[in-house]
Amino acid sequence: MQITWPAAILFLGAVLAPIPTQPSATLLENDQVKVIRALEQTNGLGKFHQHDSNRVMVYLQSGDQRFQYQDGRAPQTFDWKAGQVVWSPASGMHAGEVLDHPFNIIEVELKNKGTDAPVDAARDPLKVAPKDYRLEFENPQVRVLRVMIPPHASIPMHEHKLNRVTIFLTDQHFSAKDPTGKVTTTDHKAGDIAWGAALEHAEQNLSDQPFEAVVVELK
Repeated sequence: MQITWPAAILFLGAVLAPIPTQPSATLLENDQVKVIRALEQTNGLGKFHQHDSNRVMVYLQSGDQRFQYQDGRAPQTFDWKAGQVVWSPASGMHAGEVLDHPFNIIEVELKNKGTDAPVDAARDPLKVAPKDYRLEFENPQVRVLRVMIPPHASIPMHEHKLNRVTIFLTDQHFSAKDPTGKVTTTDHKAGDIAWGAALEHAEQNLSDQPFEAVVVELK
């Protein structure tokens, strides 16, 4: 597993309530992504394998993990944090070993090569709500945002120009208003994922608790 460290250290989230671990499963697949919930188990060293696609990794729980490689590289040990986001390029043969306790990763496997073109939206959330939307990292395939909205706070009308996968790090209880004035309510649980197409809306966190999520926009 090859890690791009500048992405790994851009973890900006607050302390999150624990998310229970769940079994491995494919949560979503379409022509742009395959989204997997992987359960990393404490079963000793796993089988050697490789990943042919670049991935965005979102860690739902903390955990220590050691990797061995077949290309002669020295083993590496990682101390993952709950809510951490990592860019993981396609990699050669490697095997991992969990050193403390089981944990889940949401793995967003990317199918498209993407484009170097910047995201061009007049109502980009990074412009409209810079205190609530923060850039984790960006490359030709993805732009990854972390959104943190205080209890009962609102985000003015903004535009998501790209298709996206949202990974919920807390429960969500939101209202959203589209440009025509139509209002909808959305609820998710911490650990859920959701597919979203391009849209414009304003949002309000209806909960008494702060909201946090990671948004993987697909170029």
